[in-house]
Amino acid sequence: MIESAQKPRSIVLIGPMAVGKTTLGAELARQLDREFRDSDQAIEKQYGRISEIFASRGESWFRQVEARTIAGLLALAEPYVLSLGGGAVLDTGTQQLLRGHTVVYLSATVDDVRARILRSTTRPLLQGEDAVQRWQKLAEARQCVYQRLATVTLPVKGRNAQELAKVLLAQLDDLKNVEQEEIP
Repeated sequence: MIESAQKPRSIVLIGPMAVGKTTLGAELARQLDREFRDSDQAIEKQYGRISEIFASRGESWFRQVEARTIAGLLALAEPYVLSLGGGAVLDTGTQQLLRGHTVVYLSATVDDVRARILRSTTRPLLQGEDAVQRWQKLAEARQCVYQRLATVTLPVKGRNAQELAKVLLAQLDDLKNVEQEEIP
């Protein structure tokens, strides 16, 4: 059977900061009985806090480390759930590597994430005054990349991780059924 010859895909969560990629990723991995990985957590484990990396080495250096870290994570053999940082998809190499995986874009409005943004003190690109406006500009600027890379788009709409995981798993089942129908 063709399906068994194909490597099972990892599920990669993308989207703007503060949409809940890490929380949903952990829940989704639990429900699928897969491992969960988070690119930001992997970077911090090896290099220290992201806010400190931005302060001491700059965003450009961080983005290089981020791209290498994600490439290493995406090369792992077993399928798992991976959450990427909001700007990770800007790297063209990362974009190419995502092609072999199921990519889920968590979309959100400012109202969906406002409280999280205002509580956050560690996101370097949102530091200073008017973090909400900065978030909105970043989300809008990156939206076309998120949409282009997405296998599935999942609006957050104020739902918790358990609700989102349930909706996403149903969408992934539908997608799997469509893909199987397309196999000659």
